[in-house]
Amino acid sequence: CLFFHFYAGICSALKLTVPSHTIHGIEGQPLHLTVDYNFNATASEIQIIWLFEKSQSNPKYLLGSVNQRVVPDLEYQHKFTLIPPNASLRINPLHISDEGNYIVKVNVRGNGTIAASQKIQVAVDVPVAKPTVHTEPSSGVVEFVGNITLKCTVDRGTRVAYQWMKNGKHLHAGPNYIFSSNNATLLIVPVVKEDIGNYSCLVSNPVSAMESEIIAPIIYYGPYGLRVKSDKGLNIGAVFTVDMGEVVLFDCSADSNPPNIYSWIQRDDNTTQVIKYGPHLEVVSDKVAQKTIDYMCCAFNNVTGKRDETHFTVVVTSVGLEKLAQKGKSLSSLAVITGISLFLILAMAFLFLWKSYQPHKGINMFMFSRAEADYRKAQAFSGHESASDDFGIYEFITFPDLTSGSRVSSQSVPGSDFVAGQDMLSTVYEVIQHIPEQPQ
Repeated sequence: CLFFHFYAGICSALKLTVPSHTIHGIEGQPLHLTVDYNFNATASEIQIIWLFEKSQSNPKYLLGSVNQRVVPDLEYQHKFTLIPPNASLRINPLHISDEGNYIVKVNVRGNGTIAASQKIQVAVDVPVAKPTVHTEPSSGVVEFVGNITLKCTVDRGTRVAYQWMKNGKHLHAGPNYIFSSNNATLLIVPVVKEDIGNYSCLVSNPVSAMESEIIAPIIYYGPYGLRVKSDKGLNIGAVFTVDMGEVVLFDCSADSNPPNIYSWIQRDDNTTQVIKYGPHLEVVSDKVAQKTIDYMCCAFNNVTGKRDETHFTVVVTSVGLEKLAQKGKSLSSLAVITGISLFLILAMAFLFLWKSYQPHKGINMFMFSRAEADYRKAQAFSGHESASDDFGIYEFITFPDLTSGSRVSSQSVPGSDFVAGQDMLSTVYEVIQHIPEQPQ
């Protein structure tokens, strides 16, 4: 077991416990290295030793104790302190030169001697200062043409890590985002309108973090989405209908940086002329010579060198916009009524043609479905109590007499004398003023 006593008492009953094998400290601040030990043997002496080593150098003795009696190294007695009853060490103040490995060893003597040790790596960091972001070029760039470089610098801090933020969110590499090896520089190639936003640089190390002020790079773009709006009139597409005598204000706008230069052009008899500059145009409808006027709004960005234009027509009416709208609604209703009427006329014409081409079939079905009593009942009304009651629409059905060949009225033929299969003729007419003669 003596061979393994430097490995936390693998074979002995002595155990050392540390919170972490790597601890970050802040320069100028105290640092507490907490170490606990326990054992299950009877002890007559307990010895604690602290050593310090740097890479490629021999360990140096810092202090020690036997049964809580501290024996410091005279060179470090004011810097290192042992905190009993455990084996914890206090370093105050902490400097960059104190960065390295600290080794604690505990020996316990009883019936025999048991030992254990632990190593703690101490990293000393300087808190980061607030970073600063610089933009190149600071005067701004034109989209699709220029590039933007953002540089993040920090005056103080160790082991600094850089992270770029856009509108409060972490920015990652993309098609037009290029980062330097340590992320301290961001290159946007090429710049587009979507790159507009609030950028900041977040710097951090194990003991601190700071964020820069927000910076918004200047990007020139546009014009985009040119359109014309009016405070009055009826707008349908690119046509504005206004009342006679009405003063109408038109507004022309487009998304652009810097703001566009607007010009209004009136077209008349294949000629054009600029009538106004600026985003607004006032038209007094009773002062125009024509009832229909064509206009054009032009937007020009003098930095990007791009322009856009939109055409629209103003129609001056004396009918009134409310009547015009009602007329449009009535025309729609009239179209519906006309369509229904045409459908009914066509249906009636079809029915008439169908009955005309199939008269015998219709008459046969009518005669067979009618009872004999109905015909006799019809004969009972041959008297004329009031001649005006007989005026109306009548239908006569006749069939040839096989003996005499003469046509007989349907009222004089009993239903029992009807022979199926005979050819019959029917006539529909309107009785205006006539009293049928009594049969002979």
